[in-house]
Amino acid sequence: MASEATTIKAGDREVRISSPSRVLWPEPGITKLQLAEYLVAVGDAFVRANGDRPVSLQRFPEGIEGEQFFSKNPPKGAPDYVRSVPVVYPSARSHPQLVIDEIAAAVWAVQMNTITFHPWPSRAENSDNPDQLRIDLDPQPGTDFTDAVAAALELRAVLNEAGLTAFIKTSGNRGLHVFAPIEPTHEFLDVRHAVIAASRELERRMPDAVTTAWWKEERGERIFADFNQANRDRTMAGAYSPRPLPHAPVSAPLEWSELEAADPREFTVLTMPARLAATGDPWEHFGDEPGTIDTLLGWWQRDLDNGLGELPFPPDYPKMPGEPPRVQPSRAKKD
Repeated sequence: MASEATTIKAGDREVRISSPSRVLWPEPGITKLQLAEYLVAVGDAFVRANGDRPVSLQRFPEGIEGEQFFSKNPPKGAPDYVRSVPVVYPSARSHPQLVIDEIAAAVWAVQMNTITFHPWPSRAENSDNPDQLRIDLDPQPGTDFTDAVAAALELRAVLNEAGLTAFIKTSGNRGLHVFAPIEPTHEFLDVRHAVIAASRELERRMPDAVTTAWWKEERGERIFADFNQANRDRTMAGAYSPRPLPHAPVSAPLEWSELEAADPREFTVLTMPARLAATGDPWEHFGDEPGTIDTLLGWWQRDLDNGLGELPFPPDYPKMPGEPPRVQPSRAKKD
């Protein structure tokens, strides 16, 4: 029986796609080949946003309704144009992670059943020092995308006061991701503290709408500024990366001027190539003028002096200096 496999041109390379008719998103009927074609269509913008960074692959061998897993080590059989770099995890162990240098590498990752790409906030050759400050604005039950928009607009002002230029993209779901380019001169813990300082300032300005409470029982109907996404080995879906949701959305960079009227459901694998061709890439000049986190670290120290200490780390992290107890407040009261 003849193989169904085909090839697709990705830049200067031909990349083999096996099972090209396999349906990854049943609702719109998007196939593996169509996903590869999508990445080729947005290739320049995708590589500009996600390239030259360690990246984790979220893989779905049977489509979004089947089992999934994350690949941190490069999958076996990588072609010679797909490289990797060693990175250090919170456990202090070091492992290689794949790096995308050209769109053919991303298309090969699709051949390996990748749907979502999770790039680190640091560059491949300086993976310990982020060059992106990232804040995930995550709607909680009772809130929606409109609430995240209001928080993002105020966060933009906060970061501007700290000397940073903010960029915005949809998460691909209900939330928003606010990024700012920074000089890669501080390691992850410092950048985490800068993120906490910015998030606390946002919370002070919008106390009824935004929270930094780590425990869900304390968040209420507010947008959660997820500071823990700033930790080492914590990543967000990359710009233009598809998401494993029924309508095949992508994490879409936006101009700030279009944010309030935006509908995140409109940015999908099927619609994004035409949008990008018509409007250009809102993040094309993302890294042109990186700032520093010095002002935010000053705010962090100010909050420490005023009694606001460290916040909880993710549960799989080693116990960190100054960290409060890792126990739900309601359970702690019972104990």
